[in-house]
Amino acid sequence: MDLKLAEFKALYQAWKTGVPPLDHLLLSFLVWIETKLIDNRVKMEVDEAIKTWEMLHPTDLVSPVITEKPSNTSTKLPELRITAPWYDDTYDEK
Repeated sequence: MDLKLAEFKALYQAWKTGVPPLDHLLLSFLVWIETKLIDNRVKMEVDEAIKTWEMLHPTDLVSPVITEKPSNTSTKLPELRITAPWYDDTYDEK
């Protein structure tokens, strides 16, 4: 266990009692609080970076193309096809 932030190191030095079991509990508590604080800061920074990126790179939502044509099978059920608008179906034609 080691404290990473200077603020928490200063708190530990100021609150240290000289009794090893109490000092160990204090250090453990400060490490736990510091970890939670760092995790929260990282989460907030990542969320802000994602929001900024999404604002700079908007996604274009496009609707799929739905086609229906008669089938040549024995059941005579229509063939339903859902494709992206940019899909080229020249390979499917016979």
